[in-house]
Amino acid sequence: MAMQEMEDSTNISKYFSLEDWSHNPINDTEWVNGGLVQKKTVTLKHRRIQGNLYFYWRTFNDSHGLGGQVYVDVPCRTNQHGRSPDVAYLTPDLLVKFGEPAVFPQSFPLIAEIVAPTDLAEDVITKSQEYLRSGSDEVWLVFPENHWIIVMTVSQRLVFMSGEVVTTQAALKGFSLAVDELLA
Repeated sequence: MAMQEMEDSTNISKYFSLEDWSHNPINDTEWVNGGLVQKKTVTLKHRRIQGNLYFYWRTFNDSHGLGGQVYVDVPCRTNQHGRSPDVAYLTPDLLVKFGEPAVFPQSFPLIAEIVAPTDLAEDVITKSQEYLRSGSDEVWLVFPENHWIIVMTVSQRLVFMSGEVVTTQAALKGFSLAVDELLA
């Protein structure tokens, strides 16, 4: 990022409230701990896995006539912050209730975060708990390097590894996929 862009980003962050972000989110940012945070630059592998998950969730939704929607990098409000999950599923009921605002007013029912090697475990676990406390029924933490997917709900945490089939637990019921197929 050029020096001028960094200065502009810093200046925006000083004057940009969560309410401002909720009405006009800036691409590739989240609103965390009182200011804008630039999302980490992602790799081609991250984008490929993100695209795979979008494709599989969307195909399942459409083929079963569920009426929901699947999104990538879509902004939502949690009880504390403004977040942009890597992949999110919105149920038809919530779609009718809220429509498609600039920023969804709560966490999506099903969220996936693709974990980068530079992400701190504590940070991604904290973020997943934040989602669950703010309306999510289920959060997937996808660890491409380890070939793990941790699926969390309010009441359980499950780990799926290479050679296993990951399944939804609380949202998009009935969806299953081989871990290796998702991460291929």
